Amino acid sequence: MRVGAAAVLLAASVLLSRALGYLREAVLANQVGVSAQADAYRAAFQIPDMLNYFLAGGALSIAFIPLYTRALRERGSQHAERLFATVLGTTGALAILFTAAMWWWAEPLIALQFADFDAETRALAVRLTRIVLPAQIFFVSGGIVRAVLMARGRFGAQAAAPLIYNGAIIAGGLALGPRLGVEGFAWGALVGPLIGSLIVPLVDAWGRVRVRIRIAPFDRELLAYLVVAAPLMLGLSLLTVDEWYDRWFGNRLGEGVIASLGYARQLMQAPVAVVGQAIAAAALPVLAQLWSAGRREELERVLLRTLQAGLALALLAGAGMFALAQPIVQLVYQHGAFTRANSEVVAGLLSVFCFAVPGWVAQQIASRAFFARGDTWRPMLLSTAVALAAIPLYLALGERLGPSGLALAGALAMSTNALLTLGLARRLHGSPPLGRLLATGTRAALVAAAAAAAAQLVQRPPGDAPRALLNLTLGAAAFGAIGLAGVWAVGDAVMRDGVRRVLRRAGGVG
Repeated sequence: MRVGAAAVLLAASVLLSRALGYLREAVLANQVGVSAQADAYRAAFQIPDMLNYFLAGGALSIAFIPLYTRALRERGSQHAERLFATVLGTTGALAILFTAAMWWWAEPLIALQFADFDAETRALAVRLTRIVLPAQIFFVSGGIVRAVLMARGRFGAQAAAPLIYNGAIIAGGLALGPRLGVEGFAWGALVGPLIGSLIVPLVDAWGRVRVRIRIAPFDRELLAYLVVAAPLMLGLSLLTVDEWYDRWFGNRLGEGVIASLGYARQLMQAPVAVVGQAIAAAALPVLAQLWSAGRREELERVLLRTLQAGLALALLAGAGMFALAQPIVQLVYQHGAFTRANSEVVAGLLSVFCFAVPGWVAQQIASRAFFARGDTWRPMLLSTAVALAAIPLYLALGERLGPSGLALAGALAMSTNALLTLGLARRLHGSPPLGRLLATGTRAALVAAAAAAAAQLVQRPPGDAPRALLNLTLGAAAFGAIGLAGVWAVGDAVMRDGVRRVLRRAGGVG
């Protein structure tokens, strides 16, 4: 499966997953609103997220796909299967061991990170953490299986995983929430990874890939894998730690701040996931294959077009979310325990978060230019330096501007990280050509700004839900019309080609 087809499948999956994510957040907002319970629920994912990150759970495919692809190409299927069994068995055993340790030490770890929680909120966060923690075993093990499937051109399990995850959380909240409160969502967050991240990939692999477990911590090829994965395990990336910072520093700003930032972030992540994650996940196997085959010029062409398309879409998507922030927040969240005042706060945070979207997308795609070459150290060392250097920025802006300052700090830091990563790629690899990328970005930014202005101009003052729906409809129509006209008027070939593809798939037009 080529980058385009795989990206469409994964983008469709992410789009549907984000729609389910909106429903998940809407159910959560309806039941607990912006409250201490919501803060505890968000905080409960801190230790699991950190464990997943340092076990390379979120980066398993990034580190493993090039290694597995090379083994399959150069040494054959039997050797690749042995490598698969060793990585799956050993990393799975490590995941079990560390999960058990974090479960035991959950109480002091929560107290250390969220010292400003009151006793009741802290106790709830500990209980929810212990429910969610075992899911990391399924994420880690399933990530290896899905990486093998993607390396063989099968993206179905990868596409299904987030849908099942979000669906399970919604089901847990609806079925158990009335009786257990926010704990129902936590049980869904445990069952979803078991089914979506582990069971579904294993079923997809049945009869296609031999799945075995081999625990061999000192195996030479496993150690080679760990050398590649180590910077992804030990390094820090703002793609991950930005959310950690919001929780840690938001905890200092009062009750409900973590929840408000979390609600806004979930909406901002929709364009990031649909554009950045989908394109980057689809591009990595193709880029790795081109690098392994020595087709350097083709790799550079694919990378440039992928970056151009991703950046243009990110600018348009971020601008659209910015222009429609108020009606989106009101329609998605403002029900039950989530009040109009909560909507105003979250919409303001979302407007700031939207400026981070181009940086998030560019960073995800640019880093794949390194990972496809098996180079994980240099981009992660750079990202770690930026993440650590950004801490004073979060502290200063958080103290001066409150929650909006934390969102702004993330946008500034992520944009800086993306620019430095692109510059490093240009210096080391000679690509991508930054001038051509800047030209596409400038054109897209002009179109996005005009479309966003038109979308805001046609909206009426905020009111009830029907008014929000009207504003969303009018704003989206204006944004789409001006955006489409702008792409045809000032867009480059990559932007126009992207529009043609969208129109063709939407109704056979163009």
